[in-house]
Amino acid sequence: MARALSTIAFTPAVRARQTEEGSREAYAPLDLPEADSGDRLGPAEAAFISERDGFYQATVSETGWPYVQFRGGPRGFLKVMDEKTLAYADFRGNRQYISSGNLKENDRVSLILMDYPNRRRLKVWARARQIDAKDDPNLIAALREDRYRGLPERAVVLTIEALDWNCPQHIPKRYTLEELAPDILALQNRIADLEAENVELKDFLKPAT
Repeated sequence: MARALSTIAFTPAVRARQTEEGSREAYAPLDLPEADSGDRLGPAEAAFISERDGFYQATVSETGWPYVQFRGGPRGFLKVMDEKTLAYADFRGNRQYISSGNLKENDRVSLILMDYPNRRRLKVWARARQIDAKDDPNLIAALREDRYRGLPERAVVLTIEALDWNCPQHIPKRYTLEELAPDILALQNRIADLEAENVELKDFLKPAT
């Protein structure tokens, strides 16, 4: 954890709650000037983000209600543009435009990126800009994945305000079919070998006629 997380997430109410529960003292060093700023992507964060095929994104409506949406795509569709900037192509979906509408009134977003097999997660706080596809076709081309079928309506460019690697506690281990494919193939091959051996044994043990 770092200073930027404390500045953004540890509001007066949060700090009061930490005091009530006895954890405020442990987090106090995050407010010191020498604490890591925690608002820039390093090699570890960039590598982690490049392997993700989805993330959860929270926005806030003008009525104050949070809205969390899962954004999925091909692995690496959330691009690291520089140490302070992420961006992705926003593809046409159900056309409710809840996230897009929320961002017109409040540019704050929070992302959670999950790596279930290794029980890791990265939290990101950022401010979002929406750039219509027709206004910057070069940016859309840079964000678009040729192997993914989808109509990009806009680019969403995120300026990072804070990052935080979360502890693995309470993260369940889960695997996608893509992640399990090598193990499934190995099992299928093993079953085929055993079935072939079984046929040979049956032939060997068959009574002579």
